[in-house]
Amino acid sequence: MTDKHQKKMQKLKENVDAGIKAANSERGVMILLTGDGKGKSSSAFGMVMRALGYDYKVGVVQFIKGEQLSGEEMYLRDKCPQVDFYQMGTGFTWNTQDREADIEAAERTWAVAERMLKDDSFHLVVLDELTYMFSFKYLDEDRVLDALRNRPANQSVVVTGRGGGSRLQELADTVSEVKDIKHAYKSGVMARRGVDF
Repeated sequence: MTDKHQKKMQKLKENVDAGIKAANSERGVMILLTGDGKGKSSSAFGMVMRALGYDYKVGVVQFIKGEQLSGEEMYLRDKCPQVDFYQMGTGFTWNTQDREADIEAAERTWAVAERMLKDDSFHLVVLDELTYMFSFKYLDEDRVLDALRNRPANQSVVVTGRGGGSRLQELADTVSEVKDIKHAYKSGVMARRGVDF
């Protein structure tokens, strides 16, 4: 049994080592976290914490969210001055029901994101819920994709939200889809502070 396990682990190690050796390009990456499941923004904020652990400068721009305080907002604003944090501030578009005002807010918010994407001092930029700006047609997709494509070479960016379209997926280096298998909310459980917001 031990011999069999050791051979299996040795083969696994060889495969992992070969993959590491083949990865010879060092540059920033674009990550798209999409899908209907819960955890896309949470994953992005995990990367924020990881970057902060190395004392990197981080920018976070949240589209859609902003009326209800969230744990990540409170923590970043109070404890992480090295994070440039901006929210669209309108809350969910299904609450505002004002397309023109939402488009204006999206444009103002995008201007903040666009500045970050031109600034090579940002190691990581998170564009939380950006994909909705495409599906609602609040932002010009070409303009956004150009900014993502032309950002500084060593800057990484994380885009979250459902959908996003094939062009965004093609541009991304890594695409992960979070699948909704089961959600407490569908069973009548209220969103929990410190877990859901």
